[in-house]
Amino acid sequence: MFLQLLVNGLVTGAVYAIAAAGVSLVYGILRLVNFAYGDMMAFGALIAYGCNGPLHLNMVVAALAGMAATAVLSLLLDVVLWKPLRTRRAGFMSLFLASIGLALVLRQALLLAAGPQPESYRVDPYRVFVLGSVRLSEAQLVAVVTAVAPIVVVALFLARTTAGRALRAMADDRSLAAVAGIDVVRATQVAWLLSGLLAGLAGVLAGLVEYSFDPNFGFQLLLPVFAAVVLGGIGSAYGALAGGFVLGVAQELSTWGGFAGGVNPVYKPVVAFALLTLALLVRPQGLLGRARVA
Repeated sequence: MFLQLLVNGLVTGAVYAIAAAGVSLVYGILRLVNFAYGDMMAFGALIAYGCNGPLHLNMVVAALAGMAATAVLSLLLDVVLWKPLRTRRAGFMSLFLASIGLALVLRQALLLAAGPQPESYRVDPYRVFVLGSVRLSEAQLVAVVTAVAPIVVVALFLARTTAGRALRAMADDRSLAAVAGIDVVRATQVAWLLSGLLAGLAGVLAGLVEYSFDPNFGFQLLLPVFAAVVLGGIGSAYGALAGGFVLGVAQELSTWGGFAGGVNPVYKPVVAFALLTLALLVRPQGLLGRARVA
């Protein structure tokens, strides 16, 4: 049972990690808390469903379509909303309220376009793979295998490529990065593009893991994703990846009977935020965040 819960936690953690990395990339550069991120995840999941369900396309092709559509949406929102606000030097509260308003608009638009009924990908829910004492559904196996590659790619992109180093430099000090010759406008576009791709992928994987989903499911994932960002260290993409896995594993293992009988699965979100609180009491800057000097 312990191994089963551990694997379940890794599957959940992979979804949190990918989504948290996308949130952290944008916050690290623009100091923007994107409350619409959950609804962008739902958008990607629904686009993938439209390709996989009614159009009967392969799940991989459908996932790529969902990621591409979400990346385009992300760039479009930057051009239409976020760039004009940056040009007018909007303050944190203005960006905060605009982000909440955008989330509400996207959610209602998705409900209007797709309807409130739950949807499911064309994956057999009864097909199970047995690996020793661990049982994985086809959807879980697809999700965890698919999640490994992009997590590695994101880590290598940030560490080894010129664009990745530019993003990390801007996260450290945007003004200094501009003085050093980094194209701030282009780097910002890359950040939004990568964030959109990760949102679409996280949405598709979450839809696979949960099996059925509706336009509201992205909003329900938003708080755990933000918790993973804070746990890993605000603004740190590497920390977000680590925080997502730690949070997902902790949630699932909290139900194990070996921990004083385990907690009711209903309270798994409570466990996640309790862990977040304890971790921040010990290390306020997060797992991989940097301490700020007052």
